[in-house]
Amino acid sequence: MDYHGNQISFKMDAMQEMKLKSNDATEYLLKHRIQDLFNNLTAQLIYTRPDNPKAFLIEALENLQKARVKKVNYPCLFDESNIRSVFGMLDPTGRGFVTLKQYHEAMITLGAREFDLTPHGADMDQINLETFTREALRGLSNSSATFCNV
Repeated sequence: MDYHGNQISFKMDAMQEMKLKSNDATEYLLKHRIQDLFNNLTAQLIYTRPDNPKAFLIEALENLQKARVKKVNYPCLFDESNIRSVFGMLDPTGRGFVTLKQYHEAMITLGAREFDLTPHGADMDQINLETFTREALRGLSNSSATFCNV
């Protein structure tokens, strides 16, 4: 093979190696939920707008670490009152329930992970406030736990 052929081969090998490294990096970030962590921290930062953002981020990471050890109180932007408000917006006439479709869309919009796709009341297409709140809190807790035990 001539010089030009070797140069092309070298470029292709380098590109393949870069692609493998990129795939490896992406896999690593997904496995450790790094993007979720940064998204969560950024959302908290923008929502609270603290005077000292660096100290706030350090405290948020410390709280996340404590939550990981205790497996409770994961930092989350939404509390029960926020979830009840979302339910109220979906049920403006006060029927006391939302449809299964509204429930699914709300869980996704809130950023809930691993919520029950067919919760109590799904068979009648009527998800009540108690079920809605329980599933949202559970799903948000899973979403806010931006770490994995590896």
